[in-house]
Amino acid sequence: MNGWMGIVGAVVTLAGVVVTAVLTYRGSRTAAAIQAEPNQRAADLAAFKTIRDDMQSELNETKDELRSLRSLARSLAGYVHELTAQMRGHGIEPPAPPDRVAEYNRTGV
Repeated sequence: MNGWMGIVGAVVTLAGVVVTAVLTYRGSRTAAAIQAEPNQRAADLAAFKTIRDDMQSELNETKDELRSLRSLARSLAGYVHELTAQMRGHGIEPPAPPDRVAEYNRTGV
């Protein structure tokens, strides 16, 4: 009977070692994942900041272009107004403006 008890004891000990090894492995994987999470968050934040900065740069370029186009349109409108006044001063009736220009002159939009 002592022989069987020794075998059972060895099997139980071996099972305990295996269970301990599995639990230790799972615990170390979980700890590694927990430690890696702040690094991943920092990497994500850096990527989002890069994307945000790129979009802000494009938005600023678009705003600058829009300001430039508005300035050009205002300058052209003033120039056309002066030419129209000169034509009328010489007794020449200028052609009617395009519909879109007439609409803008009426509504301001």
